[in-house]
Amino acid sequence: MIDSIKTNLKAGLETALSAQFNKPISVIVEEPKRPNQGDISIPVFAIAKAIDLSLPETVVTIKDVIKTSGLAEMIADISTTGGFINLFLNKAIIAKGVFEAFADDEENYGSTNTGTGKTVCIDYSSPNIAKPFSIGHLRSTIIGAAIGNLYEKCGFTVVRINHLGDFGTQFGKIIYAYQHFGNEELVKKDPINELVKLYVEFHELVKTNPEMDNEARRIFKELEQGNPEYVTLWNWFREVSLADYMKVYELLNVKFDSYNGEAFYNDKMQPIIDELAAKGLLKEDQGAMIVDLGEQLPPALIQKSDGSTLYITRDLAALFYRKQTYHFSRCLYVVGNEQKLHFEQLKAVVKKMGYNYYDEFEHVNFGLVLQDGKKMSTRKGKVVKLIDVLNEAIDLSKQHIEEKNPELKNKDEIAQKIGVSAIIFNDLKNYRANDFEFDLEDMVKFEGQTGPYLQYTSVRITSILAADQFQYDGDIDFELMAHDIFFDIIKTAGDYAKTIEKATKEASPSLLAKYLLNLAALFNSLYGKERIAVSDMRERKTKEHLLYLIRSILNDGMRILGMQTIEKM
Repeated sequence: MIDSIKTNLKAGLETALSAQFNKPISVIVEEPKRPNQGDISIPVFAIAKAIDLSLPETVVTIKDVIKTSGLAEMIADISTTGGFINLFLNKAIIAKGVFEAFADDEENYGSTNTGTGKTVCIDYSSPNIAKPFSIGHLRSTIIGAAIGNLYEKCGFTVVRINHLGDFGTQFGKIIYAYQHFGNEELVKKDPINELVKLYVEFHELVKTNPEMDNEARRIFKELEQGNPEYVTLWNWFREVSLADYMKVYELLNVKFDSYNGEAFYNDKMQPIIDELAAKGLLKEDQGAMIVDLGEQLPPALIQKSDGSTLYITRDLAALFYRKQTYHFSRCLYVVGNEQKLHFEQLKAVVKKMGYNYYDEFEHVNFGLVLQDGKKMSTRKGKVVKLIDVLNEAIDLSKQHIEEKNPELKNKDEIAQKIGVSAIIFNDLKNYRANDFEFDLEDMVKFEGQTGPYLQYTSVRITSILAADQFQYDGDIDFELMAHDIFFDIIKTAGDYAKTIEKATKEASPSLLAKYLLNLAALFNSLYGKERIAVSDMRERKTKEHLLYLIRSILNDGMRILGMQTIEKM
């Protein structure tokens, strides 16, 4: 709300002053350095110099423009300190504006229309078929899902893509292993673990039987060429793996529009290679085909000397397919920091090919999940499976519930919502590009900067409103809301749309997570200082309207982050 006032004030002053002095005038509108100096500050020195008036004359001129503008009723007082004009806003009117904006479209409060008519593709999660869904895929999955929700909140059409790792020479090895020492019933019973066992057993045996490697390469080459027997097995491995991954996606409440993985682009790469050759971009280097990217980047390896393709070839095919199919205005790849060079090369190749949308796709990078300062990829020599971590968080949450509220109904269901949400929030509250420490005990606590703290704040508000059978009707004492203890919350609530827009633009869910923590802290501070159930019914209902607004924003923000909201805990 205040942000839009600043934007409108800046535009109004620039238009009026530029017309009055017949030259373009730039105006800065900012927040004062000290809160007691007002809500909005306008530096005057540069304006005085531009319009060639003394400082006092410039102050009078600007004040006259403000007083005759459409924003005059928003301003309670104007003062001058040094070379600054400081505006004190009419807090009651601001409060009224925030509540009216909320009441106009409660369910969509904070939404914007910046993405209307635009499509964004988001490539995230992307586990490797026939391998466990490990903790390593946690960040891509959670960050990608939250970014998709942010874009939807801003009016974009979002295409969520799970670019499965479902192709490569490892499938020749797994098919060989399954045909020679695999068991159909064991694979059906425990597909991922059994396929991993077969893969490990192949690598053990190949040490003394090197000819197995040649056989695996032959099988994979025939798989690429469409050998029906191998394609049938590959399809089966893919289906059982995906069915196993769906258990994780269901727990996380993550969905996709496309599961087209690497294999989908197998027949779409040769046209890319032909186009690169036709445009004179392919060069031979020791039998391999490369695109020279100049001095700033290493060359992009497009095709190995044996004719096989690489990730960048598939990513080129995928990018062109997505542009032609979805007509995206943005295409995001939620992939770890270590892939920075790969996406720089991809962008450079697309630019060299002459496509102007080379700047429409972006690498949304993220750091590592650490435990005791080390990469959390293994535990006692074994891969850390995400499903195990999620179940552990759920069990810990249930223990907390048993301690705090043993009579609670539906404890298992609520523990699941708390535990899974705790893991999601703990990830998203950290800036995505940074590594972060994974401490399950800390993240499921009901206090501190945790997901359960946000959920508990919402539950506490629900309990207060339910006790009074509160109904939102807009009967609010806005003068009461002008008091600082309430107005700090009003200002924060009015910043919700701005926060959503910034978090979307920067592909940074942590901005929203931190905003929600601040809003929850403001409520809990208010609750510790102010009685809600006072005898004056108008004051009581006004406070309850504010609590209802806070809860609505908290619940919507948690939904965007991928968390579950609850009514009791």
